[in-house]
Amino acid sequence: MDSATLLSFLALDLLLVCVPGADWAYTISAGLRGRSVLAAVGGLVTGYALHTVLAAAGLAVLVAGSPALLTALTAAGSAYLVWLGWSVLRRPGTPGTDGTAAEESGLGAFRRGAVISGLNPKGLLLYLSVLPQFLVTGDTARLPVPVQTAALGALHMACCAAVYLSVGLTARALLGARPTAARAVVRTSGAAMLGIGAFLLVQRLAVL
Repeated sequence: MDSATLLSFLALDLLLVCVPGADWAYTISAGLRGRSVLAAVGGLVTGYALHTVLAAAGLAVLVAGSPALLTALTAAGSAYLVWLGWSVLRRPGTPGTDGTAAEESGLGAFRRGAVISGLNPKGLLLYLSVLPQFLVTGDTARLPVPVQTAALGALHMACCAAVYLSVGLTARALLGARPTAARAVVRTSGAAMLGIGAFLLVQRLAVL
């Protein structure tokens, strides 16, 4: 794997990460509801670390080859997104909490982020359909495929951390002093999570 391959993967991965989705919606919501953006993003990255481990171990291929298991994971992730989105819509909250509340909610933000990305079928498909295109196999391979997979997965996690931190901190800086606008954005993020969860579930059931 040479530097040109890594740069090509980085460019494509950044493009994919910069497309708003459930991760964006959760990061914005977590930041504006007084939770730690760092904890929320840390949870999201941890979920993708799980995908990286599964891909490097070859387990991701087994999951993709089992329609029932993939459907179960999709249903679990989609249901969680729907529940989380509905919770945000019911209690949008306001920016700004004291130190204790922020610390207590930080662990919850981390757990929610890990579940969202860990059960995100789109993340699994990224590792199955995009990442393998950049692996070098055969006699020209300088590194074993699992090592290459882990390296590209780590690069993806770094992209996620940089983009999502920027999104969360920018949203907090721009809307932190505007409670009404912040509450509207949080509600929009909640609706996005709810809609994305429902769409993923319907999409998966449609291919069965």
